[in-house]
Amino acid sequence: MTTSDKPDNASDATGETTGEATADASVEHTGVAAQDWATAAADPQYRAAVVDLLGALAYGELAAFERLAEDAKLAPTLADKAELAKMASAEFHHFERLRDRLTEIGEEPTHAMQPFVAALDGFHRQTAPSDWLEGLVKAYVGDSIASDFYREVAARLDTDSRELVLAVLDDTGHAGFAVEKVRAAIDAEPRVGGRLALWARRLMGEALSQSQRVVADRDALSTMLVGGVADGFDLAEVGRMFSRITEAHTKRMAALGLAA
Repeated sequence: MTTSDKPDNASDATGETTGEATADASVEHTGVAAQDWATAAADPQYRAAVVDLLGALAYGELAAFERLAEDAKLAPTLADKAELAKMASAEFHHFERLRDRLTEIGEEPTHAMQPFVAALDGFHRQTAPSDWLEGLVKAYVGDSIASDFYREVAARLDTDSRELVLAVLDDTGHAGFAVEKVRAAIDAEPRVGGRLALWARRLMGEALSQSQRVVADRDALSTMLVGGVADGFDLAEVGRMFSRITEAHTKRMAALGLAA
């Protein structure tokens, strides 16, 4: 994903964070989360859920690569264009890792990605930025909400899958870059802040809806999340999860100098 401000961690001056809330090394994993892939995948429903998750992430990374390449065309300077090109390259590398993992476990990558194309393409159509600044806010705020959701899921995966998912959700450098550019724009023209705050709130709603649609449309993935497979969430934990995601969003908005 494009950026990865982690929930429940203090932000530094650039808006980036210094820890990992959902995969804290001090957490003692149990059940499936303490197993390796070979052991956990013996359950066909768990295997199907992980394939869905990797497929959704792979298409998300491919779409992020395409979008960053498009956003580079809006960049006001050559230096900004080069920075976005570097980030796009990192996103494509993440995609390659997921694609290769799907192949390694005997799955056809395009088949695994296909169920998520319509939902993710629809999200990007509905949230197409109108200018450079909106593109930066989308990458920093919008994509991070989906990344937070996937991190919550990753905490309940087998050790091999969890390591891969967390690795591909690493920040490509967009966080600090977006904060710097957006803050500078608001300092130069304070009225820009109001427009971008409204835009970020819209992104919040659309990103949460997209995450929920992705899960609801896939039986194995939704069953895993609500506890039918692996160590899933109960209803109370689902509420706490979305509270953590909302709190992380509020911190990112503050880093940008925008009202949540």
